[in-house]
Amino acid sequence: MEKPEIVSAEEWRRAREDLLKAEKEATRALDALAARRRRLPMVRFGGEYAFDTPAGPKTLLDLFEGRRQLVVYQFMDNGPDHYCPGCTGFTNNVPVAALAGLADRDVTWVTVSNMPLAQIEAYKARMGWTLPFVSSRGTSFSDDCGAGGGFMLSVFLRDGDEVYRTYGTTARGVDRLVFLHSVLDLTPYGRQEDWEDSPPGWPQHPTYG
Repeated sequence: MEKPEIVSAEEWRRAREDLLKAEKEATRALDALAARRRRLPMVRFGGEYAFDTPAGPKTLLDLFEGRRQLVVYQFMDNGPDHYCPGCTGFTNNVPVAALAGLADRDVTWVTVSNMPLAQIEAYKARMGWTLPFVSSRGTSFSDDCGAGGGFMLSVFLRDGDEVYRTYGTTARGVDRLVFLHSVLDLTPYGRQEDWEDSPPGWPQHPTYG
């Protein structure tokens, strides 16, 4: 297996400092993007959705649990006994202990899927998940968010009984929230996936291989 070049401590320091400048620039760019997100306009998000939950039917307003902000991850519905590996990996990554920290900042987290509730509950038990998970089956919620049959992260703001959508992202926009990927991106071999720009000889495999 190929390895990074071995250099002197001084050469390593110079190379690291050069990369640090680029990292700082990227951090400032991400801070600027976050500032733009905080200034995005919002759109009224209607619809009388009846989400199926272990506690009975709930509306979108109910999912806020009295808080002002709601973050929803739309988990793909691939049919009976077929589960999206990407959504599964993402859900494994959600730190349940951190949900209390979100709640302290007036944010509720909910995972939503068009899968029937019984299928969701069975998969949750199999995976050992305890995070909030509800079914949007039979509603237009996924389509109204723009997720269609795919996955998506959406953010909502509540003003009294009015609900507004403030943000939505998919693909690599969701990927940036994955702890595993964030750590692997710091390592010499990265995620070891074949789409990455790595030196010749670095270990790589298909993303879902």
